Amino acid sequence: MSDSQSLSNTDLSLAAKIEAMLFVSAEPVPMGQLAAALDVTASVVERGLKELEDSLRERGLRLQRNAGRVQLTTAAELASLVEKFLGLEAVTHLSRAALETLAIIAYQQPVTRPQVDSIRGVNSDGMMKSLLSKGLVQESGRTDGPGRPILYSTTPEFLQHFGLNSIMELPPLAAPVEVESEPTELLKG
Repeated sequence: MSDSQSLSNTDLSLAAKIEAMLFVSAEPVPMGQLAAALDVTASVVERGLKELEDSLRERGLRLQRNAGRVQLTTAAELASLVEKFLGLEAVTHLSRAALETLAIIAYQQPVTRPQVDSIRGVNSDGMMKSLLSKGLVQESGRTDGPGRPILYSTTPEFLQHFGLNSIMELPPLAAPVEVESEPTELLKG
């Protein structure tokens, strides 16, 4: 690259520079890595990401954020077109039990398998193995408790599968509905 080309590249916007780095990265990029590469603060990177996100609204790409990392992905609404273009099978369908397990992990993360079992009321070994093999959940550490059980959390693939840009886009959980019971009279004998 010549000096004149190098100088013209520095005239590009911060959003353009971030977009170029995310485009060439195969993995989600930590915010700190972007800041270091650009020699700016994290708040400056955040402004650049916001600008990039705004410019992508009418395009086929989106920013996906997860656990302090960011990456470029295709727009969820174009999934079927991209699958057709690439000759991919339809997105894997998940069973009701797998969806139930995945929902618990998504909303409670990080969570242990015994905690998932407790909420579901059944053993979740098979579902956990299936979700791990599909890349929708990952081991994300261990607790300090007895036996140091494994903690599980969702992955960027989970976000892509459900067309989410961030875990913050999960719909809010509905409050449990209390069933009101009418007072019953004791039968007098």
